[in-house]
Amino acid sequence: MRIVFSTFGTFGDINPLVALSLELKRRGHTPVLAVPAMFREKIEPLGIGFAPVRPDQDPQDKRMVEMIWDIKKGTERGLREFLFPSIRESYQDLLAAVRAEGGADLLITGELAYAGPIVAEVTGIPWASYVLAPLSFFSGYDPPVLPPYPTLAKVQSAIPAVGHAIPRFARVVTRRWPKPIYELRRELGLDRGPDPIFDAKFSPSLTLAMFSRVLGDPQPDWPAHTEITGFAFYDGDAGNTSLPPALEAFLAAGPPPLVFTLGSAAVMAAGDFYEVSTRVAQQLGMRAVLLTGSDPANRPKQQLPPEITIATYAPYSQLFPRTSAIIHQGGVGTTAQALRAGRPMLVMPYSHDQPDNARRVRQLGVARVIRRQDYTAEAAARHIRILLEDTSYAERAIEVARQVNQEDGVRSACDALERLARKLST
Repeated sequence: MRIVFSTFGTFGDINPLVALSLELKRRGHTPVLAVPAMFREKIEPLGIGFAPVRPDQDPQDKRMVEMIWDIKKGTERGLREFLFPSIRESYQDLLAAVRAEGGADLLITGELAYAGPIVAEVTGIPWASYVLAPLSFFSGYDPPVLPPYPTLAKVQSAIPAVGHAIPRFARVVTRRWPKPIYELRRELGLDRGPDPIFDAKFSPSLTLAMFSRVLGDPQPDWPAHTEITGFAFYDGDAGNTSLPPALEAFLAAGPPPLVFTLGSAAVMAAGDFYEVSTRVAQQLGMRAVLLTGSDPANRPKQQLPPEITIATYAPYSQLFPRTSAIIHQGGVGTTAQALRAGRPMLVMPYSHDQPDNARRVRQLGVARVIRRQDYTAEAAARHIRILLEDTSYAERAIEVARQVNQEDGVRSACDALERLARKLST
């Protein structure tokens, strides 16, 4: 089969699709990633087909990154000022990718690929959808933490019946956002269709929940034909999964360090995170790795002692198992790798799914959570000290890692896609 995947977002959104594409290629299929142009250089060296889809993303645009990761307005502005105004270009590019080379046999879309359901409807191509985190289902039975309204989660904890009001509230708040999508559908001669943010993104044939059951179980209000697969892991850099030599030498030279990271996107809006994290490690008297990304502004201004090292990038799968604790932003990709490694974590969420992911790992007993505005050296050191001294966190992290590593998200997802293709071809 020629299989087209499409999504927007960060490497945390792209990497699971790379994992699936590599496995599908091994099985004899021809995967194509229809994603923004910025990802081309990481995809094509792997022998995976690539098709650029607008809007383009500029990973160096710090203003855009800071706007999108704002906890109050980030989700709204990301949709209303970036994705939705470009829906026609997204539709044109994805339609071209689906029709190229004799046509695709299957289309798989992430929830931010809002043109995907329209392309599927216009072309009649078999279509599956996927999500990477439980928040995406907006379940009334397992209500998410909404970043602009974190107090709703506290109310829901005290009054469980409030949980069913949270998804309804989210629909009311966002009801005007998808206007450009409705306008495009009208121009194409289609009816208004389901709500793009909550309903239309789910395929009626198959939705892959590409996360571990330790984060969320199936709920009565999930879409029909949803399958939980487990996480789909990939963290190579155009295929390279080795640690930088200097980092390898640092890890080998002493006890397991702390690691401080903000993933692949929030790292562009780091603020003083790495300055503060340096002081955290010094207060605790511990070795530390700072994963600062490519922005030179993230390097602490003070001269670092030999107990603290900097790396711009490292594959989490190679680094995390060799650390004592992981301090991160709560993106689902970073969270998945931390769970897989079996290490306790301190989560400082920004926006989108991150506050909800943070709540879930805290409930698992493997993490503590600190708000971004509360991330001071004293407060963070206090949390980390508890993580390391209370052995229940490490014990629980090892137990959860055992469950995560028993799952094979890549195989399960690819099996499900092949079953769907066989079913629809008969």
